[in-house]
Amino acid sequence: MFIQTEPTPNPEVLKFLPGREVMGEGSRDFRDAEAAAASPLAAGLFELDGVTRVFFGADFLTVGKAEDHDWAHLKAPILAAIMDHFSSGRPLFAGESEAAGHDEGTYEGETAQIVAEIKDLLDTRIRPAVAQDGGDILFSRFDVDTGVVWLNMRGACSGCPSSTATLRAGVENMLKHYVPEVTRVEQTL
Repeated sequence: MFIQTEPTPNPEVLKFLPGREVMGEGSRDFRDAEAAAASPLAAGLFELDGVTRVFFGADFLTVGKAEDHDWAHLKAPILAAIMDHFSSGRPLFAGESEAAGHDEGTYEGETAQIVAEIKDLLDTRIRPAVAQDGGDILFSRFDVDTGVVWLNMRGACSGCPSSTATLRAGVENMLKHYVPEVTRVEQTL
């Protein structure tokens, strides 16, 4: 098994491409070891000193590290854990686990149509682009009174120094262009 690695715009996150499907559909973000207990692979990665976050995408995973740790020391054990997991044939999750997707809040009438347009733009134009950088952006909510769209940035995008620029220059401009009801984009923390 050959696992490729790619840098991400976030210097504290590295993207790993195992050459096979990881999640297939959806994504899953593990922010701590407790959440990682749902996945043998994520739990194994959190056992490594310095690992602070794990994210599963369709065909990749990203691993975040603490600032005081160096990729030169962490990369080999992470690669070994990923290889061991996929070679073992164990499932990705220890039980039933749903892939995370957009928030499914209830909207009605014209607002429901606006939210559907926002989600469609996210799915077709924005999420594929940020997946290239090892992240994901999911719809959280839309405030019809103010026109503010709240988005959840995950994987390499979460905590990335350039995430604010990505939201403003890319995501916000695109959403405002195609969905005139959108006035601003904010990040859900």
